[in-house]
Amino acid sequence: MGKKKVTTQAGDVKAKATATAEKPAAAAVATPVMASARSRKIEEGKVYVNASYNNTTVTVTDLKGNVLAWASAGSLGFSGPKKATPFASSKVIAAIAEKIAATGPRTISVVVKGIGSGRDSAIRSLIAQGFNLLSIKDATPVPHNGPRPKKIRRV
Repeated sequence: MGKKKVTTQAGDVKAKATATAEKPAAAAVATPVMASARSRKIEEGKVYVNASYNNTTVTVTDLKGNVLAWASAGSLGFSGPKKATPFASSKVIAAIAEKIAATGPRTISVVVKGIGSGRDSAIRSLIAQGFNLLSIKDATPVPHNGPRPKKIRRV
């Protein structure tokens, strides 16, 4: 049957043991709540743009690497080949700018990864949204000779 959950007047949820187990209910332990990253004003941050052939993903972090907001073309409702278009990447940047308008960084460093068609459009959209760009870094992975090629076909 499992455990049943009972709410009290204060709104606390406690686990109540079933009649067969006869175990005392565990008291809810109060833990201190940490201030989230959204509650404080952040001056500088990093924006990671991953532009692949299939999608464009944008992540905004603070300088320590804690994620503040993220969005992708797929999460905005674009489907299929429309996700990798420059229009979709500009809409992703607009959604990110709306998410971090109150607390997020306005001075950013951009790290671009991938070879999709949305990478240039994403950088232009960041400038159009009013962000101050400190640097633009290309982190596209480059193979160092890669795997061994196929053997030559003999007919």
